[in-house]
Amino acid sequence: MRSLVGLITVVAAASLYLYSLSLYLPAGPRKRSVQSAEAGHVSEEQQQQPGDSLDEEEPSRLKFPSDLEELRELAELLQFYKTEHTGYVLLLFCSAYLYKQSFAIPGSSFLNILAGAIFGPYQGLLLACVLTTVGSTMCFLLSQFFGKHYIVNLFPDKVSTLQRKVEENQDCLFFFLLFLRFFPMTPNWFLNMSAPIVNIPITFFFCSVFIGLLPYNFICVQTGVMLSEVSSLDDLFSWERLLQLLAIACMALLPGALIRRFSQKRLKLGIQSQNGLDKKVQ
Repeated sequence: MRSLVGLITVVAAASLYLYSLSLYLPAGPRKRSVQSAEAGHVSEEQQQQPGDSLDEEEPSRLKFPSDLEELRELAELLQFYKTEHTGYVLLLFCSAYLYKQSFAIPGSSFLNILAGAIFGPYQGLLLACVLTTVGSTMCFLLSQFFGKHYIVNLFPDKVSTLQRKVEENQDCLFFFLLFLRFFPMTPNWFLNMSAPIVNIPITFFFCSVFIGLLPYNFICVQTGVMLSEVSSLDDLFSWERLLQLLAIACMALLPGALIRRFSQKRLKLGIQSQNGLDKKVQ
């Protein structure tokens, strides 16, 4: 009971912090330009009317995107604010990302795409990798301190299967964890929460998340970069874009191919079939 109360307290505190942060949206560049352009011609009350209506609308758009249209609108809004409030946008994005990742809330792929659209291919990729790793580690720690008992009770078969596979691959545990990230036989959120239960060292966990999810983050960030640059379907299907997509696919698949080749020789893997029996990966 104490662990449940502790978890609820952490979730409530994090939610309150994120909500409060979204309320303190600073004045945008457009408001300031309107005020400076109309200074001396319009009264102070009239100057504030356009900005006030803008500020009333924009905080309502600060929400987690659920589709590409909402993602595009949010990217445009944050790009608009990033011109003069880079620190605020960075803090808001990092806080929102860690919130979703720490509490295993689906939809982190949208935030990876958003990182590429707002921060570009290099800073976006670095942010996505670091935040994915830190957020997953926070999920690991929350499970270790508050959730072990509940996860075992909710997913007893999955936990026991993962425990057995970890024990079978103790000699090359790090590569086994990389394999699970490249070829997720179990969802990432479950692996994050069950890792402390099956005694995976936090250092192995941390490094395997950073390296193992790099191709996935790379694809999402590059998608976000293209989303911010593409204005029509003709731009999307140009030769330059098609070659770029091909290069992205090759770079993302190469690490997975190398890990799979290694796994066939060294790792002891099994995929659970529908009848509950394990069969070897060839």
